[in-house]
Amino acid sequence: MQFKKYTKQRNRTIQGLRSFKDTLPKNIKRVINKKGHIYSETLNNWKHIVGDDLFKVCYPKSFKNSNRFGSSILLIMVKRGHEVDLEYSKKEIMDKMNALFGNTVIEKIKLTTFNDEKQILTKKSNDENNVTNKKFQKKIESVKNEKIKKSLIELTQVFKEK
Repeated sequence: MQFKKYTKQRNRTIQGLRSFKDTLPKNIKRVINKKGHIYSETLNNWKHIVGDDLFKVCYPKSFKNSNRFGSSILLIMVKRGHEVDLEYSKKEIMDKMNALFGNTVIEKIKLTTFNDEKQILTKKSNDENNVTNKKFQKKIESVKNEKIKKSLIELTQVFKEK
C-alpha cells in the first residue's frame, strides 16, 4: 500500500522562506482560484472598464462564477437615479471585461440600487473622552521619570484631537 503525500495541509516543514500560497489554508485557496482573481482584477480596472462618468455612480459588489446550473454574473451597485445609464452600457462593460481577461468571463450583469445618503459622523462628547483620560491619568502620574511622563501627556493630547 502506498502512502499518499500531501493529504494534510502543511505536513512537512519547509526550510527557508515559504511562498504565500503555501501558507494559506486549502479552503481559502479554492475561493481565490475560483473567483478571487477575476473580482480583484475587476476592482483594480473598474475605472477603465466603465469610464469616468459611471465610475462615480457605481461599483462592482460581487462576482459569481459559472457552474453547470448557471452562468457567471457580475453584481453591480448603482446609485439611485443612474440605473438607466448603466443599463444602456451593460453590453460595453461585458465586452471590455471579456477583452480584459481574453475569454468570456461574464455572461450577465445584474444591477442593485442604493441610496446615496451620506451619514455624518459626529464626534463623541468630551465627557466620554475625559473618562478614558481619567482611567490612564493615575497611571501616568505614577511614572517617576519626568521625560516619559511628559511624552505620555503629549500622546494623550494627540489622541484627544483625533
